[in-house]
Amino acid sequence: MRVLRTPEERFTGLPGFGYPPQYAEAGGLRLAYVEAGPPDGEPVLLLHGEPSWSFLYRKVLPVLAGAGLRAIAPDLAGFGRSDKPAAVSDHSYARHVEWIRALAFDRLGLRGVTLVGQDWGGLIGLRLVAEHPERFARVVAANTGLPTGDQPMPDVWLRFRDVVAAAPALSVSRLVQSGCQSALPAGVLAAYDAPFPDESFMAGPRAMPGLVPTTPDDPASAANRAAWQKLAAWDRPFLVAFSDRDPITGAMGPVLRRAVPGAAGIEHPVIEGAGHFLQEDAGERLGELIVEFIRAHPGTGLRGA
Repeated sequence: MRVLRTPEERFTGLPGFGYPPQYAEAGGLRLAYVEAGPPDGEPVLLLHGEPSWSFLYRKVLPVLAGAGLRAIAPDLAGFGRSDKPAAVSDHSYARHVEWIRALAFDRLGLRGVTLVGQDWGGLIGLRLVAEHPERFARVVAANTGLPTGDQPMPDVWLRFRDVVAAAPALSVSRLVQSGCQSALPAGVLAAYDAPFPDESFMAGPRAMPGLVPTTPDDPASAANRAAWQKLAAWDRPFLVAFSDRDPITGAMGPVLRRAVPGAAGIEHPVIEGAGHFLQEDAGERLGELIVEFIRAHPGTGLRGA
């Protein structure tokens, strides 16, 4: 596997994101992450999706840290400061699940985790919850889902997949802006482009839409169906915090609330005026909701298990 590494100077002057990067080896790659808050605080694992990176959580991190939580935001393989497998074929759903599993559990040793997953952060994170339930105390699903290919994907998502596949050159900042309700400043747009000096670094963003199961016999379908079976028995706290203006994942909110026992009896917020990237449009509000959710459902002692 040929692996590329974005030069660190690409990440100078990131607006509102002065957290020093940390690195750990996972599955043969160097993965990057940032942390905020006390090292002994309850861990909150913030997983981003396509085509963003941990920079997406810069408005959420200080809210969690201010509440005494240990907020950890990794960069998926192929994104941010993490190593970038150079071929689209190097990327698979299973590999991405394993890369984050190795980072979170083998390297960081996290237990009693509150997962926050948006977009692919949920596709990966919900698999981890289903396959390693003893590691998790709570889940926050934010504009995400766990497709099996048994139901059709929205037309807007299919158009997005086709654009990513066909575009001779990708503009990551343009893709992020298209999923936001607010206009992003030039410095923020530049930060989303920073991990990708040229098209050779783009295998991750190019690959991810094609890895979403869209047919019942997709390579990831069986594993996702098995995950749904485990989630159907998940009775620990499960918050569905979707925005009101995301045509891509909006239909998944009611499904998650209905299917996961841990979602019962919880008031699930709808974050108004926010698009697919609700961390950009309403990051502080999302952070407040995460803090309120954790405080309303205190830890169960899993961290020391």
